[in-house]
Amino acid sequence: MKISEIHPGMTSVNFKAKVKDIAPIREVKTRYGKQKVTNATVFDDSGELKLTLWGKQIEKVKVGDIVEVINGYVREWNGEIQVSVGKMGELKVNEM
Repeated sequence: MKISEIHPGMTSVNFKAKVKDIAPIREVKTRYGKQKVTNATVFDDSGELKLTLWGKQIEKVKVGDIVEVINGYVREWNGEIQVSVGKMGELKVNEM
């Protein structure tokens, strides 16, 4: 799937993209306790979007890596499309 085909509300999203940049890590309070989270901007030849990274996912991803999202879900936050992997999905990282 191309990034340009991804829209809020979609589930079971699968795509590959390159990491353009990663925002500073922040700590948020969730129902599971304090969690580290950040957003990575990822892109392909059709566009870009934010990929939300939680906990151990953050350590796996670097700028320039190719990431593959399997079974992700899509939301809109502050006017931006964001993809999350969640518990049912998978994030694969191919270092460049």
